[in-house]
Amino acid sequence: MARSQGRYSRYVAMLKLALPLVALALLSTIFLFARDTDPAANLPVQTRADLAGRASEMVTDPSYSGITDSGAMLTLSARSARPDPEAEGRVRAEGLDAAMSFDDGSRIDLSAPDARLDDGEDRIDLQGGVTIRSSQGYTLSTDALSSAMSRIFAESEGPVEGTGPAGTLRAGRMTIEEQGAEGEVRMLFTDGVEMVYEP
Repeated sequence: MARSQGRYSRYVAMLKLALPLVALALLSTIFLFARDTDPAANLPVQTRADLAGRASEMVTDPSYSGITDSGAMLTLSARSARPDPEAEGRVRAEGLDAAMSFDDGSRIDLSAPDARLDDGEDRIDLQGGVTIRSSQGYTLSTDALSSAMSRIFAESEGPVEGTGPAGTLRAGRMTIEEQGAEGEVRMLFTDGVEMVYEP
């Protein structure tokens, strides 16, 4: 019995020495055969040319919502948009739809096949045939129209024609703006207005 205890003690003493040596050998092989890697080599790096290329890429189905200074809701959506290569800070959009919603529940919708948005100048230029629809019963068209982004103001760049609650009309120019202390939104037709009343 004493002999078996002696063997056991020698065996344990030998393991106390052998196991740390094996662990040290395993650790040294890990460091010996580990690849020399540069942490910075795996970071994604983009050149100015890459960033410029991405900035010129087209975005599909973009949308924007905001509130004008008077509290009206402005919503914009487009089929596609991309930065304008001719002017920094300007965006060109195709298939633009804009909506102005007012506190009294009324609404004016604008749509155009082509538009240029310039946030710095607070301006949207709609081109290529603009359709204007009002919740008050007007459906009008014009070749081009410019609109502000932070306030209620839009103006046609030429004649407008279409239908209204009283009949058909044609005018040399149309302006949408707030008037009066209460900020009432009105559509103003000027420069030779022709109205055909249809009861």
